[in-house]
Amino acid sequence: MLVLSRQRDETIMIGDEIEITVVDVRGDKVRLGIKAPREVKVHRKEVYEAIQKENAEASRVEIDDLDAANHELRRRESPRPIRTAKL
Repeated sequence: MLVLSRQRDETIMIGDEIEITVVDVRGDKVRLGIKAPREVKVHRKEVYEAIQKENAEASRVEIDDLDAANHELRRRESPRPIRTAKL
């Protein structure tokens, strides 16, 4: 891990397109400003981990879920009998 010291209004560059600026320091809290291209996602680590967890859970498929979906699709695709009017 690279550790750098910066004061307020000083910036760190990551590559050519990402700037991290120290906006404010109050006690043990540091406010950072981050300028990055739109395609670069920037999240606090706890938010990033929550997103990863949700994505992993969403990607898990249970066999019962597949069976239920298969049954429903077959039900929708099966031709319905033609009813004739009684005279």
